[in-house]
Amino acid sequence: MKKRGSSTVVISLGSLVSFFLLILYFSNSTLNSNIKFSTISQESMYMPEKSTGRENLRSVLPSLQSPKATQIECNRSHYSYDICKINSPTVLDPTTSTFYVMSPKSPSLEEKIRPYARKWEPFTMSRIKAITLTSGPLSPKCQVQHKAPALVFSAGGYTGNFFHDFNDGFIPLYITVNSIFNKQDPILVISEANNWWINKYAEILRGFSQHQIINLDNNNVTHCFPSVDVGLISHGFMTINPKSIPNAKTFTHFHAFLRKAYTRSHHVQIAKTSKSPASRPRLVLVCRTGATGRVLMNRDQVKEEAEKIGFDVVVFEPTAKTPLSVAYDLVSSSHVMVGVHGAGLTHALFLRPGSVLVQVVPLGAEWVAEVCFGNPARAARLEYMEYRIKAEESSLIEKYGKDEMVVKDPVAFRGNKWSAEVMHVYLKKQDIRVDLNRFSGYLKEAYKKSNKLLENGEKSSG
Repeated sequence: MKKRGSSTVVISLGSLVSFFLLILYFSNSTLNSNIKFSTISQESMYMPEKSTGRENLRSVLPSLQSPKATQIECNRSHYSYDICKINSPTVLDPTTSTFYVMSPKSPSLEEKIRPYARKWEPFTMSRIKAITLTSGPLSPKCQVQHKAPALVFSAGGYTGNFFHDFNDGFIPLYITVNSIFNKQDPILVISEANNWWINKYAEILRGFSQHQIINLDNNNVTHCFPSVDVGLISHGFMTINPKSIPNAKTFTHFHAFLRKAYTRSHHVQIAKTSKSPASRPRLVLVCRTGATGRVLMNRDQVKEEAEKIGFDVVVFEPTAKTPLSVAYDLVSSSHVMVGVHGAGLTHALFLRPGSVLVQVVPLGAEWVAEVCFGNPARAARLEYMEYRIKAEESSLIEKYGKDEMVVKDPVAFRGNKWSAEVMHVYLKKQDIRVDLNRFSGYLKEAYKKSNKLLENGEKSSG
């Protein structure tokens, strides 16, 4: 975390994370304006235990055997996820979301698991469909035989928010595939997956497996597998811990995975008007529009200032309908990304190592900005810069005045009142007008850093 000075206010850990979860809840921007989201009760969100970050790999895998049978094993010891496994041939009945042990060798046993990596949120987890594993009744007849093992997870919960699609979905999926499946493509069995979601992320899903996806909610024939793993392994918010994964995989490996997924598929080129001359670094200005909050009100002036400094600037306003291949092309071929804190900055995962991310941090969002984008940016070997706005740059000063606690000291104002109403002030009511003189210094520094990519021959490997 960045230094905050000698007057740092100590906040209770539970309140801090409640704030984080509320921010994520309110971060649904125009990215997903055409998607209907589930309502999540703020009172039902709880803090996970703190991970040591040094979990032994054996504890990550389902090492806690169920007491009555060894063919079904579950590990429920982790704060953010459960993971279960059937170690022998199994039959899936998709109509009941049940996996049967084909030839039970032990007493009858039934385990239920909700395969979504937010275990500490009881209300969210209660809305995730449970998967049943049983060695009790006779299994139904197999209709489709598969040679590859199955991996089961849910696309429910916060799916539809671009940040959560990666934080709760693809990053845990990457960890799980690399932890459990050794150079073998599992068959992805996905629960609660809408067709639009599968289509939007088709390239990424194909990167994990070349087998056809089984949509658990749109299937009525039985499937047989040599084994099945249910659940995804998480290392924490936007985190890949190389000490807890075989071959020490890191965020740079995840970036390389994304690069391979999009470059081996049909490659959509961005508009010619967006292409930078070789001598000018490209800056992507990620913008939020409409009544979503955290809008950069002097966007045009920022764009002009960046161009004056020497950037070729592309304004990027992603929506739910923006093809990810187009977004990947734009971002991966750029040198700098600038934007106000929000789900749209998740596109920074597409930046090449050595590129620059400048996050504009609203009042009251310092900690969550670090967790969501600061830490992963450094892990991905990006040049990370953080522009924390002053009170004069926030629209809240016009609503409340500079001497009100909500503006003067957001930490003290929030206190322990981590309600939706309080968060609404900072996330929905707050827009930003950066001080161009001060912000220009950050743009100049980003320009110096970005020129290293040009000087080094546009290196793009990572």
